[in-house]
Amino acid sequence: MPLSGTLVEYRPPIAIPSLPSRQGCNCRSFNIDKGVNLASRKSVALNVSRNLDIATNSVSGNSDASVGFDVPFPGDYSELLEQAKGATELALKDNKQLMEIEFPTAGLESVPGDGEGGIEMTGSMQLIREFCDLLISPEKATRTRIFFPEANEVKFARNLAFGGASFKLDYLTKPSLFEDFGFVSKVKMADRVKQGDELFLVAYPYFNVNEMLVVEELYNEAVANTIRKLIIFNGELDRIRSGYYPSFFYPKLAALSKTLFPKMETVYYIHNFKGFKGGTLFRCYPGNWKVLRKVRGKYVCLHEQEEMPSLKEVALDILPSA
Repeated sequence: MPLSGTLVEYRPPIAIPSLPSRQGCNCRSFNIDKGVNLASRKSVALNVSRNLDIATNSVSGNSDASVGFDVPFPGDYSELLEQAKGATELALKDNKQLMEIEFPTAGLESVPGDGEGGIEMTGSMQLIREFCDLLISPEKATRTRIFFPEANEVKFARNLAFGGASFKLDYLTKPSLFEDFGFVSKVKMADRVKQGDELFLVAYPYFNVNEMLVVEELYNEAVANTIRKLIIFNGELDRIRSGYYPSFFYPKLAALSKTLFPKMETVYYIHNFKGFKGGTLFRCYPGNWKVLRKVRGKYVCLHEQEEMPSLKEVALDILPSA
């Protein structure tokens, strides 16, 4: 499947006033091990349980969520999944109902478009299986429904990554007579959800614009005003946030930034910016949003703040000014 290009292109440094909200950053640097490992289980250098205990104390009540919580940029995908699992568990404890997990699958330092679209989706599918095995206990597996973008991907997912799993696999859209022209049929979410479902995970809903609209329907009809939870996994939601889809042509999709996204917690996030003054926007719940740059093999924190900065702010102000 094709995949669109990078959301934000790197531009040479230009003189732009510093953002009023920028804060001083007193971050440590982290050693990074090279290499990508999609499937292996290894001991993670980060002491996850210790950090989770600290973070749980910090988010109780209405205290500052970032106090005592500092997670290093992951060295490989095994560590990334452990971090994402820990962040999600904390968000669930804090009763977050709609969550986002977003990171590149063509390499931890890659950007959208570095890998071929189908390969990136396949990578996400394999990582979703590993993530679910880490996060969801066996007794909860049958109460977890994983939605893939299209009906024909469910069979592919069972053969590739979910063979023998107890998770319920489902889909958001199904092919229509005009599939060759990019048209698909919406699926009524009320017909897909079952009474025993407790957790929904939506896999990379970005190939067709209808997919995220169906996700909104899923949230409104099956999650809101219930105890269910919904996780959007590698949905490339920055395309919508950044105006990649013009509101004039895609008014319903653009409206998600005002209707659905304010209800969502981004629990784990990595977005890379290439170029001489490139870097990485990183967040692991409940910590702050951090702008990192790799210097002599170590990631150094250039800036941090509580709210998510726009990709434009990071690319055109924070990184060039650092």
